[in-house]
Amino acid sequence: MSWSFWEKNTFIKEPDVTIIGSGIVGLNAALSLKSKSPSLHVIVLEKGFLPYGASTRNAGFACYGSISELLNDLKVQDPKNVFDLVERRWKGLNRLRQILGDESIVYEPTGGYEVFTSADSETADLCFDKIEYFNQELKKITGQDKIYFDASKKIPEFGFKGINKMILNSGEGQIDTGKMMQSLLEKCRKAGVEILNGVEVSRIENENTNCRIDFNGEFSLLTKKVLIAVNGFAKKFLPDFDVQPARAQVISTSPIPGLQFKGSFHYDHGYYYFRNVGNRVLFGGGRNLDFEKEHTMDFGLTTLVQNSLEGLLKNLILPDTNYVIEQRWSGIMGLGESKTPIIRMVADNIYCAVRMGGMGVAIGSLVGEEAADLILKS
Repeated sequence: MSWSFWEKNTFIKEPDVTIIGSGIVGLNAALSLKSKSPSLHVIVLEKGFLPYGASTRNAGFACYGSISELLNDLKVQDPKNVFDLVERRWKGLNRLRQILGDESIVYEPTGGYEVFTSADSETADLCFDKIEYFNQELKKITGQDKIYFDASKKIPEFGFKGINKMILNSGEGQIDTGKMMQSLLEKCRKAGVEILNGVEVSRIENENTNCRIDFNGEFSLLTKKVLIAVNGFAKKFLPDFDVQPARAQVISTSPIPGLQFKGSFHYDHGYYYFRNVGNRVLFGGGRNLDFEKEHTMDFGLTTLVQNSLEGLLKNLILPDTNYVIEQRWSGIMGLGESKTPIIRMVADNIYCAVRMGGMGVAIGSLVGEEAADLILKS
């Protein structure tokens, strides 16, 4: 099928940059390109009706690192690399708030907590022993004297059962992911970015001085440059890159009158996470129960993970509480051996910005801007 005159000259006329993926990274890259070079014709292609991977399917944590996660990172990485990445997350969250405004994303500085049960006593001891160390390192990044605190005294007022220790990261919070993406889409459209949904790209290849993108089995377009910003689906276009899809399963409850806690929480080295959304509870995680099965680009739910989420929610987080599970969904993250994002030229005129490491909310804005800078300089 060929384009009509109107389609070709209105929607896809000679794009300077075509971005594949309308998630946090892709839209921030588009916005940055237009703000730094307003005359550029920028098109964003999105497979789904909405951003398809994790950007509208995550938990909305404005976080940059629980102590147990950072300790695990320090086992396999140089401290400089670990804290450089923490700094990028912290700067990225500030940049997101600056670009969109706290009201637009419903940012709430509720704090981020890490919780421990008696079965986690060894991990808890290690984390509590390192509070002062991480406070010193985070002061270099944030300028704040103390970020991490012993918050165990708050456990009774939160109503948890079986949790006996808790650490607070006072610099973290939560956002409304849907409103964040809605605000990003609005800003991009106002800036003149073309966003085309329902576009499944099958191939990208250089053709003379341009790139040809084939999609939906019958269409193609020529563009000067391409940015691959699909994160969890990167293997489709970058099979040799260290980016693995990782499915995250999530549930959310009915409204709970008098819900006792407010904030964002990590459990079991961050493999589980929960938060309040108003007076509902959102709870996700459990991919560590079957890493192999959860390394997938297929959306879906498994009995193993869903049972684990339901059991922990009932017995640990909301004991003796009446509620029902109202929604279940999954999203696809992009992970790798390293948690550092990959931002580079892949081939002539083809670039990528992938591997958010489960921290897309924190670093997506910064990664998008860095990708835009790379494209403009090349």
